[in-house]
Amino acid sequence: MKLRAEALLFDNDGTLVSSMESVHRCWALWAREYGIPAEDFARVELHGRPAAEIIAELLPEGVRADALARIEALEVADVPGGVVLLPGVKELLNALPAGRWAVVTSATRPLAGARLREAGIDFPELVTAEDVTRGKPDPEPFLLAARRLGVDPARCVVFEDAPAGLAAGRAAGMRTVALATTHPSAELDADVVVRDLSAVSVLVSDGGITLETEPAN
Repeated sequence: MKLRAEALLFDNDGTLVSSMESVHRCWALWAREYGIPAEDFARVELHGRPAAEIIAELLPEGVRADALARIEALEVADVPGGVVLLPGVKELLNALPAGRWAVVTSATRPLAGARLREAGIDFPELVTAEDVTRGKPDPEPFLLAARRLGVDPARCVVFEDAPAGLAAGRAAGMRTVALATTHPSAELDADVVVRDLSAVSVLVSDGGITLETEPAN
């Protein structure tokens, strides 16, 4: 399948890199430190959501600021050796000029930057949790990225692995490519579903970006 765009917007964890083992390790330690019952913690979806939103489900308002600082510190400290570059990422990003793509993540800027640098990704534009008032599945993060790049949202393609991120892309009026890296294909509502970015190739011209994808089985 071919898609045409002026800009590509990438989620980070589960799309460009994998740090899921680190995420679960750090959040499990955090939950023990804050005395959160295992059954309550098990019901919370961690992936693709801002930490502040997760914490708001688990802790009273008075301790949330300290709790947010603590999980960020744990995750940043766990970055070395805790991040894996996913297949096809370097090849695809190396084919894109600056100004044509951005990373749009629910992580904080210190954490997102640390993970990208650990994976050797030089990012031209980064939208993080601090930049928005409403995170995914709200469209605000992707709309902000399009505005910073100076591109009509309808001319952007979103790459996401999480249902919340895909919902945000659709709500922003963008086309979506889902990666079946963290969720089964059947759970991913997108224009195209691929196994990972190794199934995507790009051709950049003055007229924009042409994407060719190999759908996941």
